[in-house]
Amino acid sequence: TEFYGKDAPYNALTGKDSTRGVAKMSLNPADLTHDTAGLTQEELKALDDIFNNVYKAKYPIVGYTSRRILNEDGSPNRNFRPEDQLHFNIKEEF
Repeated sequence: TEFYGKDAPYNALTGKDSTRGVAKMSLNPADLTHDTAGLTQEELKALDDIFNNVYKAKYPIVGYTSRRILNEDGSPNRNFRPEDQLHFNIKEEF
């Protein structure tokens, strides 16, 4: 809760796919989205480094955003398999 709780510095990142914001080191609400279109190679590399060396190293995967597990109409995505997700490793994560 020190970093992600109510009124904490990174609270804006919680509960949503904020991939773009992490890549750009931005808490701007417009950047708190999954959209990586137009990111520079440096931003994409920073995103990969942060994911692997910070998030993946410190935090277990406990769930996925609805965008990954649901279809656009809200129905379950029957093709979603956690083990097929980028960077997912059952041995490391669970």
